[in-house]
Amino acid sequence: MERYTVSLKKFVENLSLNIVYSPADPADIYLTSKDVQRPGLILAGYSGFFMPDRIQFLGLAELGYVEGLPANEGHMALERFFSASPSVAIVSHGQKCSDEIIELAQKYKVSLLSTDDSTSSIMAATISFLSVELAPRITRHGVLVEVSGEGVLILGDSGIGKSECALELMKRGHRLIADDAVEIRQVSRKSVVGSAPDNIRHYIELHGIGIIDARRIFGMGAIKMTEKIDMVVQLIQWEQNKVYERLGLADNYTTILGVKVPIYVVPVKPGRNLSIIIEAAAMNNRQKKMGFDAAQELVHQLGLTDDIMPEKREIKVWEDYE
Repeated sequence: MERYTVSLKKFVENLSLNIVYSPADPADIYLTSKDVQRPGLILAGYSGFFMPDRIQFLGLAELGYVEGLPANEGHMALERFFSASPSVAIVSHGQKCSDEIIELAQKYKVSLLSTDDSTSSIMAATISFLSVELAPRITRHGVLVEVSGEGVLILGDSGIGKSECALELMKRGHRLIADDAVEIRQVSRKSVVGSAPDNIRHYIELHGIGIIDARRIFGMGAIKMTEKIDMVVQLIQWEQNKVYERLGLADNYTTILGVKVPIYVVPVKPGRNLSIIIEAAAMNNRQKKMGFDAAQELVHQLGLTDDIMPEKREIKVWEDYE
């Protein structure tokens, strides 16, 4: 699997950190691990399982421990830590970086940062930032919109009406994240988020019209930078003799980067208002997550609960693009 990186400069700017020392231009230093670590054990003398590619945090406990040691032992503890060549060390809680710490960082060429935030809060912000920036990702053809708080990824063949549907949804008060190309990242084992590539962000391509800037036409309230993908809508051409889902009892899902996401297959033909259909599907999906399933409620009222059992079916959507 391809590994991604993020520059120290971007990391510092996004988390509002202070650079105490950097062995090179922060734009030329890259972070590769989304995991973090507190170096209490290596300061105490145990270096097993120390991961130098992880960002290390020197909080009140770590520096308090070092300060409580005799001078020579404290120096040995710090040198043991810095000689292990951690990628970055962050001093939290607004603690002053002593001359000894700065000298050791310079000696072993370790990037040294500081922040006024507590250790827990800066660790949480770091994990959140790195989970997105270093996440596994794919780019796929489609449209991503936020509808009633649900991230809806619209897929389908070129010209089937994905962009026009997004345009109508924006007019109805919903928000656009990406059109034509959607960059999808796996930020955790249970969620994927989508965004637009930088060079085409906020633009929509309409067949017969051309490119429009959604941000300028509809305003800043009609666009969004990123959104979790809560459901997928696959648009397909209507076939007269084909039987389509009527009750919605089956729990259809597709797998994106190892994460299961609910999917709805919607046939397209003249006269169908796709934007209203997707709007209803988003609200229905939200109700399901909150524990209410209209289809199950209906069959229960009809007394068919024991006769009709829900099933889970996987629908593959990427095979045409792999």
